Amino acid sequence: MPYGIIQRNFQESYHERSEEYRKRLAEWRDQPAIVRIDKPSNPARARSLGYRAKQGVFVVRVRVAKGNRVRRNPKAGRKPGNYFRYISPGLSLKRIAEQRANRQHTNAEVIGSYWVGEDGKYKYFEVILADRAIEDPYLSKIVKRRGRVYRIR
Repeated sequence: MPYGIIQRNFQESYHERSEEYRKRLAEWRDQPAIVRIDKPSNPARARSLGYRAKQGVFVVRVRVAKGNRVRRNPKAGRKPGNYFRYISPGLSLKRIAEQRANRQHTNAEVIGSYWVGEDGKYKYFEVILADRAIEDPYLSKIVKRRGRVYRIR
């Protein structure tokens, strides 16, 4: 099946809120926040980001809470300079998901990540990771970018 068709089917299932998609989200909600999975749920997107079904490359699904992120706490009273009401968070939810996956899997380097679903409370991302210990010409270029997730772009 060509990847364009896979991509279109994945997008249609989200836009139509199909029964299969809602059942999948209900299962994900009961699982832990970071789960290693056998294969990507959107293989077309995963392959475009660098996923290969080979030893040393694996996928992790990360659940991140939506809504307001933690704001800074004004320490010196409610003066105009200390009132942090409208502060934008420094990181996107996708970037937060990548960092959480990398903190749990310290032996791996993040290749990329993509959105796979969301409900009223959470957003779900799949993060592609490469193991640093595996000697492979394809993986050696990726693994050299150590700490890519933590760098400010």
